[in-house]
Amino acid sequence: MSEQVPRRRPRRRSPWPRRAVIVALALVIFALGIALGQALNDGPPKPSTETYVRTLVPVPQEPATTTR
Repeated sequence: MSEQVPRRRPRRRSPWPRRAVIVALALVIFALGIALGQALNDGPPKPSTETYVRTLVPVPQEPATTTR
């Protein structure tokens, strides 16, 4: 005769520590994203492009010399 030993159910872990870690990790990633955005925004300004318009005045030309 063998007696069956009743099996114990494994204790269920509380979901709160895992959820707290996930929320903390999400907040850290969010803060890093904001810090990166601010760092990129505070960088040196982009070089501006300026266009200069000048009107050229024609130089008077001397008459062509004729050779015979």
